[in-house]
Amino acid sequence: MQLNPYLLFNGQCEAAFKFYEQVLGGKIVALIPHAGTPAEEHVPSEWRNKILHATLMVGDEVLMGSDAPPEHFEKPQGFSVALHVKDPAEAERIFHALAENGTVRMPLAQTFWAVRFGMLIDRFGIPWMINCEQAA
Repeated sequence: MQLNPYLLFNGQCEAAFKFYEQVLGGKIVALIPHAGTPAEEHVPSEWRNKILHATLMVGDEVLMGSDAPPEHFEKPQGFSVALHVKDPAEAERIFHALAENGTVRMPLAQTFWAVRFGMLIDRFGIPWMINCEQAA
């Protein structure tokens, strides 16, 4: 069994996944628009180039997503994508990159469980938690 986050965007999936690919050092392995698929006839013409399905591989981890048609989109809430990083400098880099043009909910700082922990909502409205645990 594999458990993966599946993120829904309001027309920004392609831009978000290209940004995550850059920031997280991953590789987009699928970026499929509605156009050219059987789903094409079920969306408005202006939505056909929006993303039906995206997959980003970061090491062995998978992040997936798509664009939700406007009548089905809901602002993300009640969850965060948790990112566990081993190096404090890498945690800092990723946190600040994801926070750019977003909203910091908890600045990245040392806590009683981690050398770095912070929470943010990125420019695409996705909530993240960045955690860099102390060495055992």
